[in-house]
Amino acid sequence: MKNWLSYSIIASSILLSTGLTDILPNIQVASAFAADKSTDSSVEKKRRRTPALGARVYSQLARAQELADKGNVAEGLEVLDQVKSKSSSLNSYEKAMMFNFYGFIYYNAERVDEALASFEQVVKQNPIPESLEKGTLFSLSQLAMASGKYDKTLQYLEQWEQVDGGKIPVKNYVLKAQATYQQKDYSAAAGHIDQAIELQVADGFLAEESWYVLQRAVYFELKQPAKVAAVLENMVRLFNKPEYWLQLGGMYGEIGEEGKQLAVLEAAFQQGYVTKRSDLRNLSQVYYLNGLPFKAAQVIEKGFELGALNKDDKTLSFLAQSYVGAKEYDKAVATYQTLADISDTGVASQQIAEIRLQQGRFEETVVAAKAAAKRGKLDNPGNLYLALGMANFNLKQFDQALQAFEQAKAYKNAKKMAQQWLKFVEREQNNARQLAASL
Repeated sequence: MKNWLSYSIIASSILLSTGLTDILPNIQVASAFAADKSTDSSVEKKRRRTPALGARVYSQLARAQELADKGNVAEGLEVLDQVKSKSSSLNSYEKAMMFNFYGFIYYNAERVDEALASFEQVVKQNPIPESLEKGTLFSLSQLAMASGKYDKTLQYLEQWEQVDGGKIPVKNYVLKAQATYQQKDYSAAAGHIDQAIELQVADGFLAEESWYVLQRAVYFELKQPAKVAAVLENMVRLFNKPEYWLQLGGMYGEIGEEGKQLAVLEAAFQQGYVTKRSDLRNLSQVYYLNGLPFKAAQVIEKGFELGALNKDDKTLSFLAQSYVGAKEYDKAVATYQTLADISDTGVASQQIAEIRLQQGRFEETVVAAKAAAKRGKLDNPGNLYLALGMANFNLKQFDQALQAFEQAKAYKNAKKMAQQWLKFVEREQNNARQLAASL
């Protein structure tokens, strides 16, 4: 179970890394210019006094944006270069907006390193509006994350928090968790993602599925299976995906909660979530080990029906064994016969012989035993000849019974019992002859 569990958890724990789409806010230079013209009564103005964005610079930035939006990246950058050539005459806000639009154009052209460098220049200008500084710092943290610069991600988030000075938002905790996870600082990642989910739920919102995926991965790396199970319980409840049910069942098995494991996997099976070969095999084994062989057989039959399981030697053998355990002898025999038809040994036919002997169906026992002996390559031929001898004895075929027990006697594990049967059959044969002679 452990190998299956580890594979399932790892395969499904691939984190949603921050990509290069939807990272940067769509700031329009016109809206920035309009905001600059707003009254001094805003909270922004009370907290930080900044210079104005002049109309001349505004018009050049607007032109650069328009060109870039039409796909003329080089021309847009050329306009910005013209603005930059006169940077000595620009105030801090104008320089920041210039670098901001360099960053956007580079970013949209997928020149990420140049975009990062440009946005870094934005926050170096002083003073600039707090909203611009915070927005740029957060965009920098996301770009750094997407570029694999995890130390930088954390650095920008810390700068953002210093500028804001208020309650740390959920999105910061999520990014910190992703960055520290990638740094393999799993303890720190656990603290960050736990905090993010806790705050989100406390505010009455549903935490995103990818956050739980990260939380599960963190605790898996920390080798805390009980916490992995607890996370998966939430994932099952909130998202009801097949893989989460199956992983939860696997984790319950990992921590010794066999009863819960069985209940969860059974619920998953009833919902039609168990369809893959490995999952079907796992569930059938769980049923069998929990003393439910008939349900184990049902799972295997379902696998055949779905085409997920092949009727190979191993699978058919387990199915027949499950039917025997469930005392469904006719189904067990039918399964062993299918196995016998595709096998080059007499093992399956021997199993049929032993089942039919147990049922008292002696003629069928003899047929199956002879078929097994003919095929050969048996695991325990001594037992086969014992079964053949017993069946012949019950059919009053004493000579055949004696012959079978003589053959059984040649095998060490069957010798003692064969000798006892030989004496018994000889005595019964003599009694039968004396009775016949007296009539």
